[in-house]
Amino acid sequence: MYYYLNGFLALLEPDRAVVDCGGVGYLVSITRKTYDSLAAGGAFNASGNTVGNNVKLFTYYVVREDAAELYGFFSERERDLFKMLIGISGVGPKAALAVLSVLSPDDFITAVAAQDARAISAAQGVGLKSAQKIILELKDKLTDWGLPTEEMTATSDAPSAGNDMFKEAVNALVVLGYSRQEAMGAIRKASGATLEELIRSALTKLM
Repeated sequence: MYYYLNGFLALLEPDRAVVDCGGVGYLVSITRKTYDSLAAGGAFNASGNTVGNNVKLFTYYVVREDAAELYGFFSERERDLFKMLIGISGVGPKAALAVLSVLSPDDFITAVAAQDARAISAAQGVGLKSAQKIILELKDKLTDWGLPTEEMTATSDAPSAGNDMFKEAVNALVVLGYSRQEAMGAIRKASGATLEELIRSALTKLM
């Protein structure tokens, strides 16, 4: 129904925004990642300070028996992943927003490829079994999306997201205190023939 909204930002809070288009304010539910992207552009949060920056949010309209709600996303990639998530039985809009609030689109695709249910279950209200179901449902559907960035294939020594060394390296960095998102991003950029070399290389990317 609505492909995107293009107007000035009238309100920004961590879970919602109001976009004024021609004098009509559209309330949209957003992910934390979209909030961060909008806030980085100079917007402020719930204190009542809004800057009126012109913004463009890609949208998806969900109609249920008891409610109709508009969801907004900073990128088409994020919006399309949201649509795929809510297409899974048992995964509603709230859970889909939660997943995309803790994982960027690139990190989510990487987590699915790596079958990293723990990364997905870090989302509020998403248990390990639900995360495993998400991986099972989407692992084949996301193959055409490719791995997220050129950085993931920057070196022939870089492990693929689905192999054991990738998972072990991510877990090792998490033990050292890095978030799973930080760890996955660093491993994608790292190179190494052994696990130790891979972790050492990833640590240099995090410094």
